[in-house]
Amino acid sequence: MLAGDRSADTTAVSVRGLRKTYGERTAVDGIDLDIPRGEVFALLGPNGAGKTTTVEILEGYRRRDAGEVSVLGHDPADATPAWRSRVGIVLQSVTDLSELTVDETVRHFAGYYPHPRDPEQVIATVGLTDSASQRVRLLSGGQRRRLDVALGILGRPELLFLDEPTTGFDPVARRQFWDLVEALAHEGTTILLTTHYLDEAERLADRVAVITDGRIVEVAAPASLGGRDAAEATVSWTEPGGDRRSLRTAEPTRVVAELAARIGGEVPDLSVARPTLEDTYLSLIGQRGGTP
Repeated sequence: MLAGDRSADTTAVSVRGLRKTYGERTAVDGIDLDIPRGEVFALLGPNGAGKTTTVEILEGYRRRDAGEVSVLGHDPADATPAWRSRVGIVLQSVTDLSELTVDETVRHFAGYYPHPRDPEQVIATVGLTDSASQRVRLLSGGQRRRLDVALGILGRPELLFLDEPTTGFDPVARRQFWDLVEALAHEGTTILLTTHYLDEAERLADRVAVITDGRIVEVAAPASLGGRDAAEATVSWTEPGGDRRSLRTAEPTRVVAELAARIGGEVPDLSVARPTLEDTYLSLIGQRGGTP
């Protein structure tokens, strides 16, 4: 627990000066981070940026070299069974208990928690009721991820780690999974999400942090990351004669009104676009030499 910390009741994760090296390579280079309780927080960055190391330290699976870390008011390096029961973890890849059925797996893991959710209810929550009697090894990739989430939320976690949760999902399964995450957030679960899908971060996260070269470049709401909300917009339209035109402006509403008045009604093929989250993300990691 951070010395003199009085914010444990409102802060799920607090990090100061976090460092981790592997030989001569610095994986995490002085990270500071605060995640309030009840927030959905996304950690974005290219491969090798330090995301996995940071999250594993927060989960209590990896030792840090320096810095102070408080997760739910405790140092994860000294994790106790009681602390672990308050944390849910959905790893990127799990291969255990493949011969058990979905129902058997969930009921087995329920025995590890002091006050688990009802297994049948959890199976229904993640949309696996129709697959409850199916063996885990026969599940599709999307169904397996749903089971991973079921195990992650089974113990009523206050904090849920989701590591690349929708890798391999088809578009329908991804959106169904997003609905599930939003429902968990609505219940008050704090969620730390790592993902390479920027639309996923934009849909789910209250705030995102961009990490590259072991350092956090910026933390902000997706809509304002890198000044997106204040960036110039590009207004594009087609003139009555057929010419396609574009104009960058800080006042797109005024430009559209002037076009409508000049053209005399609907502006053909009108579009107004600001920098996307992907544009901003690539710019931020480029500033520190990263690659997506």
